[in-house]
Amino acid sequence: CGWSILLTGVINDVNWKTFDHAYPADELMPLTCRGRVRGLEPSRGDIDDALGKFSLTLIDTLDTLALLNKTVEFEEAVRRVVADVRLDNDIVVSVFETNIRVLGGLLGGHSMAVMLKESGRMVWYQDELLHMAKDLGLRLLPAFNTSSGLPYPRVNLRYGVRGPETRTGTETDTCTACAGTIILEFAALSRFTGDPTFEAHARRALDFLWEKRQRNSNLVGTTINIHSGEWVRRDSGVGAGIDSYYEYLMKAYILLGDDRFLQRFNTHYASIMKYISQPPLLLDVHIHKPLLPARTWMDSLLAFFPGLQVLKGDIRPAIETHEMLYQVTKKHNFLPEAFTTDFRVHWAQHPLRPEFAESTYFLYKATRDPYYLEVGRTILENLNRFARVPCGFAAMKDVRTGSHEDRMDSFFLAEMFKYLFLLFAEEDDLPFNVEDYVFTTEAHLLPLSLSTASNSQAGEELDDSNFEWTCPNTRLLFPDPAFPRNLRKPIRSTVDKSCPRPTTHREPGMGRPPLRAQDFMASNPEHLELLRRMGVSLIHLKDGRVQLVQHATQAVSAIAAEDGMRFMQEMMELSSQQQKEQLPPRAVQIVSHPYFGRVVLTAGPAQFGLDLSKSSSGMRGFVTVAEPYNGCSELSNGEIVAGRIALLQRGQCMFAEKARHIHKAGAIGGIVIDDNEGSSSDTAPLFQMAGDGRNTDDVTLPLLFLFHKEGNILLEALKEYREVEVLLSDKARDRGETLSKTERRCEYEKIKCTKIIYSNLITIGIDVTICFLSRSLINDSVLGQESVQPAEGLGSYVSVDVGEEPAVDGDSSSQSVDSLMADWQEDLEAFKQMEKDEL
Repeated sequence: CGWSILLTGVINDVNWKTFDHAYPADELMPLTCRGRVRGLEPSRGDIDDALGKFSLTLIDTLDTLALLNKTVEFEEAVRRVVADVRLDNDIVVSVFETNIRVLGGLLGGHSMAVMLKESGRMVWYQDELLHMAKDLGLRLLPAFNTSSGLPYPRVNLRYGVRGPETRTGTETDTCTACAGTIILEFAALSRFTGDPTFEAHARRALDFLWEKRQRNSNLVGTTINIHSGEWVRRDSGVGAGIDSYYEYLMKAYILLGDDRFLQRFNTHYASIMKYISQPPLLLDVHIHKPLLPARTWMDSLLAFFPGLQVLKGDIRPAIETHEMLYQVTKKHNFLPEAFTTDFRVHWAQHPLRPEFAESTYFLYKATRDPYYLEVGRTILENLNRFARVPCGFAAMKDVRTGSHEDRMDSFFLAEMFKYLFLLFAEEDDLPFNVEDYVFTTEAHLLPLSLSTASNSQAGEELDDSNFEWTCPNTRLLFPDPAFPRNLRKPIRSTVDKSCPRPTTHREPGMGRPPLRAQDFMASNPEHLELLRRMGVSLIHLKDGRVQLVQHATQAVSAIAAEDGMRFMQEMMELSSQQQKEQLPPRAVQIVSHPYFGRVVLTAGPAQFGLDLSKSSSGMRGFVTVAEPYNGCSELSNGEIVAGRIALLQRGQCMFAEKARHIHKAGAIGGIVIDDNEGSSSDTAPLFQMAGDGRNTDDVTLPLLFLFHKEGNILLEALKEYREVEVLLSDKARDRGETLSKTERRCEYEKIKCTKIIYSNLITIGIDVTICFLSRSLINDSVLGQESVQPAEGLGSYVSVDVGEEPAVDGDSSSQSVDSLMADWQEDLEAFKQMEKDEL
């Protein structure tokens, strides 16, 4: 009871902070205490498709206010929505998000308003929210104008889908959940209004998805072509991309009473339990080869599935999977957006998703086990400890570091607090019986009274063997109160060990967790030996890359072969992920003589250290070879490296380790040169240096990677000129930005400059710039502080960057200008031709 009262106060506080700081914007930005308005904030890609300038958070949380018995606040919120919200905005939104959040929110709010009106409150209400819901439904309908009946993923609220003003309609693919999570809202809208159009379109989309299931496995893929019906992504699971499709098949049966939906759900569920469920894990598989795993990590959206299993009546696997999720939550404070099969972080974000709280609530309702109240308390305490900020609750950018994003999605108030409140609330705390309602995927409340006595459709014979009509009765299922605890105990120890398979069954020499792809180092002899035992061979390619090949028959055991297959799958996923996160190339520009910015070497970036794309000037400095050259230990020439850019050889240790050593020596930057002879950016894909798995915030200098060919150019320049200055930047700078005063004067005259130490002046050590001048400067004897005198034996003038004129043999100045002109002209033409050739 105390927790429910606390939650009521917290929710009320956050609701009003959202209203004060964000209204009428769609979402609250809790770190900066202002509303997020689409178009005024930097784009976040597909995430922003939920924002339609229709006060999203306010609509999404209407029935939350009613559930908390905040009748005055609910009535005020309804009046605000009716008076202020516009649905005809010229803006492209997600059909899926708009349906579950806005249409569902309007219908849930309408259900609550009708209930209050029947009890004598809100007598002024005349179905205004329902009229808005129908208006929005009509604006979503153009998305269903496809040959398959599957909706386009996006629609323009004012102009529909097709036409030049819509800015959408060119999409060909949609996710299974996007097309299959329409039926509850559209059917409720049809039954509230008496217009069957909406329900008919939603049913047609569901029918098409059912027909396109893989007939042997009875599984559906993740992404489908809305025109041809071909599966674009053939991996299948219960998480992102598919999750609420299964949920809506079950709940459509509950709400609408159509046996066909239950039959379809049971068919899918049997396949899920056969192929995807590996208690306590839920792993994606290929729909055509369901015995072949599609990936070795799980995403947080699958956390809803134990709650759906409770509705199904399958309590045992629900307890097992939920316990695994709880242990991962305790390990990282929150459920990471994705985590590996040995429960490490795969994607570190946590946008305050409510699915785990949802399953906790349903399991408590089914078992009345006070253990789930403890789970709920853990969720709530972690939210208050790590996510609460002065203006609300901020999404976690990285669960490992506790860093925040300026983000609080509408589903946080619509779902998270609703399920937590229901978990702790006593029956007397609730203004109505929630058993009379079905929860949509966004936790909106739709009354079961919408169901008709019989809505079965003829034409398809139903198979009663697929039906399980029972609801979970835990006294019959679990006569022993210790049974749920006995299920949870081994899972808890498994997650604590961070390894899902006991190591005691491993072969000699393999008595440790198997080698992870992200930990693998091709130069580590121990890793190479582990690969050999797993039947994996490593081949060095000419371009510096390595190729991995597995022969399961060459593994030392069946378990080792299985580890090898998992390692190969992880390596493919890691490679794919790195390609998606590909950083743009960087530039190493040689700016000292005789190059002056003309030589630009294509360099690969590092995924750590100073981001040169955010530096307006880049990093400029002289280069020095580190000793030891591999940079894998403390530098012996640290006093020379200090204040310079260190050159390092690839290999023998991690890139981050090299960076730390030169950073400690006082270097301002680093360049790693490939040790694979002949490699070049012309023939090899851009190489970007990854970290070492540890926190690399201590590396603040820029680190770039050069292939062997480009690195040799830099090393040869250093060998010949000894003092070589480079500019590390995101792109090559205009040569004018890299030149000194003398060099800039020469460039202004469209001439070729080169820097030498003139032979007659070697004894006094004066650095001389020779410029092949145009005729317009020939009669100028002195320019600024620099002396200009004819150079003996050369058709040129020398421009010396010194305070005083150098002593030069007077005879050299006696040469006539005319005699020099022919030589100068010849040299000038030659250099012009050289510049053309270079370009």
